[in-house]
This record gives sequence, C-alpha cells and structure tokens, in this order.
Amino acid sequence: MPENQRSSRASASFMHKTGYFSHPACRKHEMGTGHPECPERLDAINDWLLATGVLDALEQHEAPAAPIADLELAHGRMHIASLRGLTDGLREDIAAGGPTHAQIDPDTNLNIHTWDAALYAAGAALAATDAVMAGELENAFCAVRPPGHHACRDQAMGFCFFNNVAIAARYALERHGLERVAIIDFDVHHGNGTENIVSGDARILMASFFQHPFYPYGGVQSDAANLVNVPLPAYSKGDAVRAVVQEQWLPRLEAFAPQMIFISAGFDAHRDDELGQMGLVEADYAWITHQLKGVAQRHAQGRIVSCLEGGYQLDALARSVEAHVRALAGV
Repeated sequence: MPENQRSSRASASFMHKTGYFSHPACRKHEMGTGHPECPERLDAINDWLLATGVLDALEQHEAPAAPIADLELAHGRMHIASLRGLTDGLREDIAAGGPTHAQIDPDTNLNIHTWDAALYAAGAALAATDAVMAGELENAFCAVRPPGHHACRDQAMGFCFFNNVAIAARYALERHGLERVAIIDFDVHHGNGTENIVSGDARILMASFFQHPFYPYGGVQSDAANLVNVPLPAYSKGDAVRAVVQEQWLPRLEAFAPQMIFISAGFDAHRDDELGQMGLVEADYAWITHQLKGVAQRHAQGRIVSCLEGGYQLDALARSVEAHVRALAGV
C-alpha cells in the first residue's frame, strides 16, 4: 500500500476517537448532605462505563484548569472575582470554626473545593475543544461537575457556577476562529444561563427542549433569532422529544451548518429521575445523539464536545451516559 494511503487511513482511524475528560477535583465539590448534585454522580458514571467496557474504547484525559481569561469569554470579571472571594472568605470562616458552606441560592452552595472544581469543569470543555479542533479526537464527553447551563454571565444559580458549554462555544469562536457553532441542550430544565450568555449572538445557534412550567421558569419568551427553545409539558415521552428534534431542531441546524456542536447533556428528563417529570429512556438519548452526530458529520467534520449537566437518579444517569457515549464513539 502506498505510504500516503497508509497515513491517510491511520489519520482517519485516529480522528474517530472519542475523548473522555474529567478531573478528581470535580468530586471534591459538594453542597451538603443529601444534595442531589453530589460527587457520587461521577462515580456512578465512571464505574458503569468501566463495568460495561465502554471506558476502554475512550481516550481518557485529565482536564486542566481553565484560565481566567477564557472564563471571561462568557462571564463578567466581577462574577468570577466574587466566586473566588467567597471561597477565600469561606476558608477564613472554617479556620475560625464557622460554616463549611457558603450559600448562593436556596439550592446552590459552595465549599472550599468548589472554585477548583469549577475551574477544572470548564477546563475540561476547553481542552476537549482544543483536541477536537486539532483533529486528535472526533468528539468528546466531559464527565464534570459542577454543571453549568444555569450559570448566567453574572450570576451563579441552579447548582451551576461557570457555564462550561457557553465558555467552550465562545472559545471555539474567539480562539479557534470558527464562524458558526451550535449549542444543544437536552436537560429537563431550561438552560437559562446559556441563553443569557448567547442570546442574540448570530454566531451561535442554541436549540433545546425542556419541561415547562418548571424551574427556572424561562425560555418560553425566548424570541432571539438564534434560539430554538421548545417547552414541553410534564410527562412528555420520547416520541414528543423526537418530533421536536426532527421538526424543529434539525431543519434549523441544517440551515445553520455549524462548524462544531456543543452539547449540554442533561439526563434528568429520564423517566426514573425524580427531579423532573418527563419520560425519556436510554434509547431516546442514543437517538438524539445519533441525530446530532449526523449533523456534525455533514457540516462540522464530526466535531462535538458534550458536557454533563443534570441527571440525579444514579442508575438511570449511568445508563443514559453510556447510551450517549456509545453513540458518540460508535461502539
């Protein structure tokens, strides 16, 4: 076989790898006993992917911390500084025998490890973007926490501190010179933070479905031209979601022709997850992923970076991530 054919085949084989990005620091962030957004979420995912053999098919990477300058692509400097200041103040409080957590809102607390965990969560999305853009990976999944899609430009909320996907999308545009990227959000909750950051940015198409009415009670009045946010009633099942994807997402994605796709991968729309009231199952997540992978292959050289958002029933979460990652990796 000629050398150029051998190198071409080797390159193609390498290109089709799927990355798996995480960091041990993401397990140290916790928001109190009994909180559903817990470190065990990552343990459940990792253990299940290991037990099923899927992890062996992935190229594993330890994420770096995100540089502050890259956080500022999606967040204001005061927001970033305030979270760092809360962390420093908490350390002083603990040293003086004070509380071990600082409250952001009734559902969202930080401990002394949250700052680092949030940096590594965002850093995973950035490193995955670099690897995919370099052609070292075709796509990647970031098993990280805290999640990000409720984090607004200047506000942490809803378990989220920095908006991992919005940061990575802006990074692909500003640092890698892409002209069009898409953000897909299939969490049971509306990605209000992502919308807050990207609304009106014609370089980014955001498409989502979410249960409504439901926390954070937004998205219905999303009228910016770059948003395709579809509210669905409680107890919607896979057939309703698949119709949304086929009839509303895919036509807009095909017309937009994104050069890269970012996924806010929330699995709390699963029928077993008590934090939502939707009825998706693992096969639905695999189907959605295959549809997005098709768009990426037609328009974006296969480039996808997916980041974990919600999903709180541990068994359902692990099985759903497996379905999603299997579809990404083609295994």
